[in-house]
Amino acid sequence: MAIINIMALRHSAFYAPLLMTIKGGYLIKQGLEPVYTVATPDNPIDKNLHAGTAHLSQSAPAVSFAALEKGEEVDIVHFAAINNRDGFYLTARKPNENFKWSDLEGQEVLVDHLFQPYATLRYAMFLNGADFDKIKIIDAGNVQQMDQAFRAGRGSFVHQQGPAPQQLENDGLGQMVASIGEAIGPVAFSSLCATRTWLKTDMAKAFLRAYQQAMLDIIEMPADKIATIIHDFLPDIDKDVLVTTLDAYKKLDTWKADITINSNSYDNLLKVFLHSGYITKAHAMECCIVNP
Repeated sequence: MAIINIMALRHSAFYAPLLMTIKGGYLIKQGLEPVYTVATPDNPIDKNLHAGTAHLSQSAPAVSFAALEKGEEVDIVHFAAINNRDGFYLTARKPNENFKWSDLEGQEVLVDHLFQPYATLRYAMFLNGADFDKIKIIDAGNVQQMDQAFRAGRGSFVHQQGPAPQQLENDGLGQMVASIGEAIGPVAFSSLCATRTWLKTDMAKAFLRAYQQAMLDIIEMPADKIATIIHDFLPDIDKDVLVTTLDAYKKLDTWKADITINSNSYDNLLKVFLHSGYITKAHAMECCIVNP
């Protein structure tokens, strides 16, 4: 059985279709034994994809924008969608049943500083008539450090990906008040990426067969059954919280049976990044996306 090395930029329930592909036996049926690792600053995705020590990775089309802004051609391309929505939420420390986006202005907010969620939060506030620049932004570090900081009493709001906000709410430490994905709508948020060369291989075709079936099943499967399969990947999260998170992502229409990255979601991504100032022009979709 051939080993297939899979990486992730981040690891959470938001990427359930990929976790399901790995843990649900879909790859084994294709003759592939998965090895899964999460990238670190010292062990980045691009280095591993180019070296062949990883075959594919969870990423995002927007990762390509930095190179495209420099006029460079990209060899690592995005070939399938994972999520068609932003998966981040805002959690308030105090109950706020009538939340307005302008409530963030003047408040200390623990903001996820990874470029994409940072850009989408700014855009969501813009769409809802609030001024991102009026937030008192706190950069507490990585996702674990952000969570610990909020639990320790820092900030009036925290900006997190599921299941972290659901766990906070379950622990009685805050109330989820807004979904960035709901505010923005369809967007090419998370993807699978690989080199153009690997995508021509039989292994890539076998992976896509497995991934497509896992995606179809995760859409139809009850959240509690999905949670049972992937919970080993998220041992620090209460299983009932994981079920709640998966149900929320299903209701948000996060996962689609069609795994192609479509032009509508990509166009919306361009709007987000043009507004944020991260890009200076609308880069052609074919520069960084190769659909199966």
